[in-house]
Amino acid sequence: MAFLFILPTWPVDVWTAAMKKVAPDIDVRVWPDRMGNVTDIEYCAAWLPPPDVVKSLPNLKVIMSLGAGVDAILKDPTLPASIPIVRVNDPDLTGRMTEYVVLHVLMHHRQQRRIDENQKRKIWDSFPTHAAKDLRVGIMGMGVMGMDSAIKLRDIGFPVAGWSRSRKSVAGVESFAGADEFDAFLARTDVLVSLLPATPDTDGIINRATIRKLSRTGPLGGPVIINAGRGRQQVEADIISALDAGELLAATLDVFATEPLQLDSPLWSHPKVTLTPHCAADSDPETICAYVAGNIRRHQRGEKLDNLVDRNRGY
Repeated sequence: MAFLFILPTWPVDVWTAAMKKVAPDIDVRVWPDRMGNVTDIEYCAAWLPPPDVVKSLPNLKVIMSLGAGVDAILKDPTLPASIPIVRVNDPDLTGRMTEYVVLHVLMHHRQQRRIDENQKRKIWDSFPTHAAKDLRVGIMGMGVMGMDSAIKLRDIGFPVAGWSRSRKSVAGVESFAGADEFDAFLARTDVLVSLLPATPDTDGIINRATIRKLSRTGPLGGPVIINAGRGRQQVEADIISALDAGELLAATLDVFATEPLQLDSPLWSHPKVTLTPHCAADSDPETICAYVAGNIRRHQRGEKLDNLVDRNRGY
């Protein structure tokens, strides 16, 4: 049995070293130049696999995504339909995402960008602030990461609501579900956080129409968006237009339709945008490799795979 990494845009030597450290008994191969006999390969871990690579592995049993999402794998049009796909759902990954969400909600809540600008200009401005209880946060996507972020924000004191495909029950968090409740969810939201999976239903969901339905009665004087989900969920031109028109107060964006973000994108220098390079929940190689190795061992024992993906739903 051999295991293959397919990582065309990641530092593959870092990942192979991590895998060999946590699972020294596993025969680790690397696409494209260290594959060996492809008939040996029964498991692979991938991110943005080129077309036909996975298809070329005749004895492959399981495909593993090295991120929380699987859209980077599902976009391969030649992906064999019969091979199960599993995704990473590790507490380390969840914790990192929650840190990011809480950090940026608090940054907007405490108006840190205004403070930073005042420091640059040497302005002593003790402006009035507001309590967490006055700023309503809404989280789109109430999977493991969304729920954890909601709980942490709730515990700080923010009124938190979640919106997802199906209703979720989290103590102290208001629940909205489905298209029929989307507008009501937006209307009560001052800070909109997107942690949605990438599916055809969520493509372009952060658009100008959505932004215009957000609350304008919050203490910041306008709505804020934070997208740490997927870049294809945001219409970047609409975000810029809404910021320039005053319909949106500010935005934190960690993901983009094209990555790396193109150098000529106006998002780089927009004064109301906080931009991060898809680092909200960076994967720690050793932690993730240990998770992958555990799933391999489960499968070899005939046990159920952890976090099996429903291809029809896209997550």
